[in-house]
Amino acid sequence: MARQPGRRMHQTMKTLLSYLLWPALFGACTIATAIGIAYDHGILVFNVTYLALAATLCVLERIMPHERRWLAPDRQMTADLCHTLLNKGVVQMIIVFTTLTGLGRTMGASGPNHWPVGWPWALQIVLCLVLMELGLYWQHRLAHEIPRLWPFHAVHHSVPRLWFFNTGRFHLVDTLSGLVFCLPLVLALGVPNPVLSMAAAITAFIGMLTHCNVEMRCGVLNTVFNTPNLHRWHHSPDLREGNKNYGENITVFDHLFGTYFFESRRPPAEIGIAEPMPVGFLGQLKAPFAMFRALGRVAAE
Repeated sequence: MARQPGRRMHQTMKTLLSYLLWPALFGACTIATAIGIAYDHGILVFNVTYLALAATLCVLERIMPHERRWLAPDRQMTADLCHTLLNKGVVQMIIVFTTLTGLGRTMGASGPNHWPVGWPWALQIVLCLVLMELGLYWQHRLAHEIPRLWPFHAVHHSVPRLWFFNTGRFHLVDTLSGLVFCLPLVLALGVPNPVLSMAAAITAFIGMLTHCNVEMRCGVLNTVFNTPNLHRWHHSPDLREGNKNYGENITVFDHLFGTYFFESRRPPAEIGIAEPMPVGFLGQLKAPFAMFRALGRVAAE
């Protein structure tokens, strides 16, 4: 009988931790990166923080997983790692390029005066995130709704499980199209480089938290941010659930355009796509083009 109170206490602490994890991890990563940017070591601090977040989630997924079946190997770690290295490398090179060349100032018709540089830094970051989110939302939504765009995005949705390691599993074309949709507006307005770097870092942190296989309860945060609670519905094979929650970081445009979806029941553990997808990295890079040929044959018939 003495074990019962101890078991209840353990469950209470676990529940409390599940509510604290998302804001605590997101806050710690954001603050650390902001300090790094302030001292001109943004990229270094971001990469160290990103790896630390990955290591933390790796441990938490074993201690308190959302889905135990997602702990089983899927033979796709090599492909997931290659996609992550390719995509993160390209994105960071683009961020560095815009920083070194002052591309935002070049695109702005009247220089940085278009951007509210007098605002507090935190508000500038929020503005940058919202403006970028508009492009990211529509790129993501169109990738689901336009057949010619879906094959590239299907590489991401073909994962049989969600966990921190396949956060960066996107086809490079899908990643580049996201940048095309989200960067020109903020660059044309002359967004300062530190603000853009901070917004990019936040996007990376939220992306990893969103895909992790950790039991997190986000409560009211689900109405504002893209959380794992929301994103698991987005990976549902039922398109009434899966073609929802397109927001990358925040949910404002899902609310505005009627694509927000959240229910109290448990999201499906069986995820994936109807189309076949190779297990290997090179096969996944080539798969969308094979899908195009299949679409062409169907259209010809």
